Amino acid sequence: MSNEISIFERASRAKLRFVSIRGLLSVEDLWDLPLTSKTGFDIDSVAREANAQLKAAGEESFVSTKPNPAKALLELQMEIVKHVIAVRLQEQEAAKAKTERKAERERLLGALENKQEEALKGLTAEEIRARIAEIDRE
Repeated sequence: MSNEISIFERASRAKLRFVSIRGLLSVEDLWDLPLTSKTGFDIDSVAREANAQLKAAGEESFVSTKPNPAKALLELQMEIVKHVIAVRLQEQEAAKAKTERKAERERLLGALENKQEEALKGLTAEEIRARIAEIDRE
């Protein structure tokens, strides 16, 4: 958990922004983007742009020991985008599983109702009268 807090704290302190087709986005905006879209305004496009910028930053020098702050921010962007995508995909899978469980429950309830109807139809007239009389006594 401290890793997530750390990257988001670093992003907020650096006032990190992400490039999109509609302008710059904050970290908070990433959570509202669709994973993919036909318009290109989605987190996948933001991730691809951040990755392209990171690749364009070039390789580090093996001679110079000076850290590249711009590259560090681009790496932070990638960490954040990957984290947001992973969480959103996990949430999407959980929602899908919940929908599937709900649909199965509805099917099972329908099957149970059918079985109960079949059981009632299997009763003799005498058994039906006895159950009605029992209900009336209550």
